[in-house]
Amino acid sequence: MSEAEFPGPALAPLTLQIGGQTIAGYQSQGTGRPILLVHGNSSSSRIWQKQLQGPLGSKYRLIAIDLPGHGASSPPPNPEQDYSGPGYAACLAATARALGLEDAVVVGWSLGGHAVLNAAAALPAAGLMIFGTPPISKAPDGFSGFKGLSATTFTPNPGDAEIAAWIASAFAPGFAPVPSFVEADFRKTDGAARGYLGLSAREGRFADEVEIVRGLKVPLAIVHGAEEQIVDLGYLQRLNAPTLWRGAVQVIAGAGHAPQWEQPQAFDKVLDDFASSL
Repeated sequence: MSEAEFPGPALAPLTLQIGGQTIAGYQSQGTGRPILLVHGNSSSSRIWQKQLQGPLGSKYRLIAIDLPGHGASSPPPNPEQDYSGPGYAACLAATARALGLEDAVVVGWSLGGHAVLNAAAALPAAGLMIFGTPPISKAPDGFSGFKGLSATTFTPNPGDAEIAAWIASAFAPGFAPVPSFVEADFRKTDGAARGYLGLSAREGRFADEVEIVRGLKVPLAIVHGAEEQIVDLGYLQRLNAPTLWRGAVQVIAGAGHAPQWEQPQAFDKVLDDFASSL
């Protein structure tokens, strides 16, 4: 990871064999508590550069992986089943075992947050953090936490205009510069990952994440960009979350859907405070 957009300390490339696929990623130089970072739909571990190569990466053992079919990770052996909430959850649990993680903080952004919630019972986690992730449910209004979910999220081969609109929604209005790798990662992602994710949602093959949140035994931090265009803050604030860290959703000013890139210092402060409190 040597993008001129954000140079920093050298990182250790990560390659794991999980079943019949290769999971790629990076580890930071820090030796503190392990923090597993999970990216969103059609993204990659590169979205965590500012954490991996910044002060947070020097303090903690940050591990950012590429989900199956994303970044440098191979497609899964059974795409229709594996490109789903349960499929990604199984990959996360297997990755945590392969890395020997214990007492970790597991952080999921957008799709990654859904994967983290699905995997919660199987993760060796001291705490979970999600952002850009409204927990979904089996209720008729179970997807109402999304206020701007684009069909592009579930489209195998969207056009250039659709991709540009999707990228614009992933940041605060007018945010610039958007790193070039965001579009590159979208285009590199296996289109089947989007298509089968949509199919799994339409067929009801997803966990009731609202119930998962209600039953969590470990602290859950929920973070939200104040200028978020995809997720509804009010929905998050109404969740029944008995283990909600600090008893409130943590709102980051000046950030949209991707606060880890848009406002890295503020985001890192929240994550550092959370990890230090466990």
